[in-house]
Amino acid sequence: MPVPKRCLTAAKRIFACSCIFLLAGCEQQPEPQPLKEPLENSHARHDAVDLSALCQNLEKNMKEINNQRTTFALEQVNHDLKVCLPLQPLAKQQQMLQRSNEMYRNFLQVSRTAPQQMAFEQYAFDIAQHPTIHQSHFEQLTIRDQYLLKHQGQAYVELADSASSNVHYRRSPYYLAKIFSPYMPEAERVFIENLALQNIEPAFANQSLRIEPFEIARRALFWEDYIRTYPQSTYRKDAQHLLYQYKLFLFKGLKKTPVSSNYADPQDVQASTIEELHKMSSLQHSELTRQASRFLQFLDMNGEQRIQSAGGQTGLSPWQQLELYLNLRNPAPHYKQDCFSDAICL
Repeated sequence: MPVPKRCLTAAKRIFACSCIFLLAGCEQQPEPQPLKEPLENSHARHDAVDLSALCQNLEKNMKEINNQRTTFALEQVNHDLKVCLPLQPLAKQQQMLQRSNEMYRNFLQVSRTAPQQMAFEQYAFDIAQHPTIHQSHFEQLTIRDQYLLKHQGQAYVELADSASSNVHYRRSPYYLAKIFSPYMPEAERVFIENLALQNIEPAFANQSLRIEPFEIARRALFWEDYIRTYPQSTYRKDAQHLLYQYKLFLFKGLKKTPVSSNYADPQDVQASTIEELHKMSSLQHSELTRQASRFLQFLDMNGEQRIQSAGGQTGLSPWQQLELYLNLRNPAPHYKQDCFSDAICL
């Protein structure tokens, strides 16, 4: 069907008008827009000021944490630490780490009467035996105990039965490994992360070793290698103490789990210990592997040879003779730190 002429004429007029408006738009240049960079720089300056203020107030906020605060308050401080620690030198990081020790010590402090202490220990024992059973004497606990027990696992708070004391609250060893170590130099990071793993479960309790000779030997070798690899570490003395302690565990044991009764011969030593010492003596030459070899040699000595190996001294116990033969000396006799509870020695 042909289009009427008047419709074509109208269409041409509309098309012409559209072109005119389009050309007019092309000729008229838009007004220049203000640059966004100054605004963005302003935001950057504002963020920098906020970050600076946050880090400056961090120590104050840590000091304000006490046994009336919540795990949420702890988590907020820990979040701020992760923001600020990457900006600090090692000395400042170490200072903040000590602040965090005090912060958790204050947070976990609980004052109890004698009956409340008994109720707390009984509740902790019952929970360890039957974790899904609600104990009726929960209401006998202090309000703070009730709160902390309900919030275990938050903000790295946990209940523990460690080598040095009865059941108590503690900061998980994972705390320093997660919050601090990622931003520290390699030597400090390696120390914290490995000690955290070693101290998740106690190595000993009540004069009894809780780890096998294989694990004792592995840890002793690790700390010997750490001292050799990181001679400038700020934790060097702690590592030396740990190495010495694990040597004692390996060669002597503890009162209730001795390695030997009298070191009379190889049959008078735990079979698992003998096995590990044979493995160690075949490893790359080091002081620890030499001591493992000498331990095995000592077991084959007669009484006269043992006296000679002790420089002619008489009246010594078999352990004292062995100690001299191994040249097993404490590198820091007056060392008082606890290296078996956290990710650092406290």
